[in-house]
Amino acid sequence: MNIDFPTLTQIPALKQLYQAAFGDTNAQTQLFFSTAFSPHRCRCLTQSGSVAAALYWFDCRDEQGKIAYLYAVATDPAFRGQGLCHRLMEDTHSLLAEQGYRAAILVPGSESLFSFYATMGYQSLNCMDTLCFTAGDPVPITALSPEAYAEKRRHYLPQGGVIQEEENLTYLSGMARFFAGENFLLACDPNGSDLIGLELLGQAQNASGVLAALDIKEGRFRTPGTSPFAMFKMLNLSPPPAYFGLALD
Repeated sequence: MNIDFPTLTQIPALKQLYQAAFGDTNAQTQLFFSTAFSPHRCRCLTQSGSVAAALYWFDCRDEQGKIAYLYAVATDPAFRGQGLCHRLMEDTHSLLAEQGYRAAILVPGSESLFSFYATMGYQSLNCMDTLCFTAGDPVPITALSPEAYAEKRRHYLPQGGVIQEEENLTYLSGMARFFAGENFLLACDPNGSDLIGLELLGQAQNASGVLAALDIKEGRFRTPGTSPFAMFKMLNLSPPPAYFGLALD
């Protein structure tokens, strides 16, 4: 078994594992590897000459320092049940601490994964609620670039919130759109007659007006709240993050 940064020759196997694990299309897989992937932010576990597990991370930060947002943690089905994910995560945590990251953070893809990551020392970050709205009277909205959204977002974050870097939002822009209003910001994924609000910051009561402005009947919006959403693991003795939103899912 070996854990290291991936080589260029391993990238096709990483793409195959990514697509098999998450069910993404070829286009979605290519989007990730063309806009978000860096071999310096990926750890690859090989066993018997094959890529058995891998994970990636995005750089984030808060007022206390650097945070790694772990993403797309996956083990090949042929190698599951051997504790490889735990070994990969332990290796990554040690590396991140050496590189000056103060914490690792992730968003479990299902309820069962909360208990799974808890066995690795992760704690729940209860920071997000999901609210449902129907269209009301439209409000003025302006489309934003990822760069403009990232800049404005810093001013809307709850105190102690985690800042997503611009390159993270560039990747997300392949799947989502960004808007601003008089007193709110929204990252969303319009989908036919409904809308998934990936993060609504500011005045949440504007959600009904946003739906009307986008000619969408109803939607679900993630807003800062108190429900379990992300998980974090401290890598040093600094305070835990207060808020993490805008999962790149």
